[in-house]
Amino acid sequence: MLRRSLLLAGATGCALPALGTPASGSPATGVPPPLPRRVLTFPRDHGAHPDFRTEWWYVTGHARAGSGAQAREFGFQVTFFRSRVEATQGMASAFAAKQLLFAHAAVTDVQGQRLWHDQRMARAGFGVAEARETDGGLTLRDWSLARMAGDTGAAWQARVPGRDFSLDLRFEPTQALLLQGDQGLSRKGPEPAQASYYYSVPQLATSGRLTVRGHSADVSGQAWLDHEWSASLLHPEAVGWDWIGMNLFDGSALTAFRVRGKAGQTLWDGGSFRAGAGPVDVFSRGEVAFSPQRTWKSPLSQASYPVEWIVRTPTDIYTVRPLLDNQELDSRASTGAIYWEGLCDLLDTGGKRVGRGYLEMTGYAQPLRL
Repeated sequence: MLRRSLLLAGATGCALPALGTPASGSPATGVPPPLPRRVLTFPRDHGAHPDFRTEWWYVTGHARAGSGAQAREFGFQVTFFRSRVEATQGMASAFAAKQLLFAHAAVTDVQGQRLWHDQRMARAGFGVAEARETDGGLTLRDWSLARMAGDTGAAWQARVPGRDFSLDLRFEPTQALLLQGDQGLSRKGPEPAQASYYYSVPQLATSGRLTVRGHSADVSGQAWLDHEWSASLLHPEAVGWDWIGMNLFDGSALTAFRVRGKAGQTLWDGGSFRAGAGPVDVFSRGEVAFSPQRTWKSPLSQASYPVEWIVRTPTDIYTVRPLLDNQELDSRASTGAIYWEGLCDLLDTGGKRVGRGYLEMTGYAQPLRL
């Protein structure tokens, strides 16, 4: 989605454009042109697209350590952002900050009822930060997310030593990647320019090592990867979004989102559903509805988040329920935003737990700077 791009607004002290192309639009209107449809090619499109203003790679999932009564469950998030700084592109100095890299990571300790998170930022270059163009590969100081050498089905590896936690996880594809929207061109608003290139890799078999406060364990589970880059801004009335990416236990994959306006109304909605290895059912505008069921107030930001939802889709009507209410992330030290992102269960209309994944909500602590 376009959701991640706007978190970068405060990072450089100015409002960065949300997901853009080198073309800044018509000189007369400043309106960016519609994003053209194109065929995504791999492994190239796993890599960075530095001519675009903003891009991100995002992995979320759940993992278990141990078994039986001693088992512990965790959620995890690893996100790398890349932002092109237009004002410095003509500078000759090697020290000019032409590309900025940011990273967020978090672990939800379900049994401990605690969220741990950390963040990084740096300008690209000098061996400190890099976004590889030929294939998926991000490094930011001692953090990394990279696709291992091989074909389009190669595994990804995340190594994230944080303050209170660390992740060393491998993500092995068990299904083909999923092109969101119209074969990878995903509409995000009422104007044709409000779109992005977007693909997902759901149902990633996850294994590796997870450490929280010095206690390490081998873990296994499932993860979801998103990669997006785009050519447009969100609608001027947009203040935030609500989004879910859910791995269903039967092998299906569900994406649903809505972009919210200033009055809380839905400006745009969409998503997709794929049953196992079957075809992708892309949702049209008006087919997805988010209905809040319960709110939680953050003691940090004082924002009230609707942490439990009923989400209606053409596939089914689901309940999204958090495993921990307090999964708010304070990223003001890097991207400048406070947002909620956390591990949730997915229940069907009969109340049966049918999946698990992540819910993200932005624009509740403060409107996003567009």
